[in-house]
Amino acid sequence: MSDRLAEFGDAVVVLITFTRPRNLHGFRRQLNLSYPVLADEARVAYRAYELGRGRWWQVWGLQTLRAYRRLLQSGQRLRVPTEDTLQLGGDFVVDRAGQLAYAYRSRRPDDRPSVDDLLAAVRGAA
Repeated sequence: MSDRLAEFGDAVVVLITFTRPRNLHGFRRQLNLSYPVLADEARVAYRAYELGRGRWWQVWGLQTLRAYRRLLQSGQRLRVPTEDTLQLGGDFVVDRAGQLAYAYRSRRPDDRPSVDDLLAAVRGAA
């Protein structure tokens, strides 16, 4: 998504993670993120947006293992997870009035909406 960030126009893109605040700098650097990253160690936002935890077979199922295989084949190194691997994420668009205009709750770690879907949601909320 970072390579298409300009397409979001004046929309504010923010990543919320449940890592510890002291890890944010390294997290941003590791993922090469140019937009804000916020720490929600207590997972208040995760609960507010109804993001659950996956079952081990959802998180470590065949699709996830295939995604990791593709990463390895592309030359990337995998790191041992230090965070809760069962916490599921999501993607949300909040309009200017503060209303939820788009919600995508992931069913697996590799389950994300396309950038085109997110852009359409942002444009629809404008």
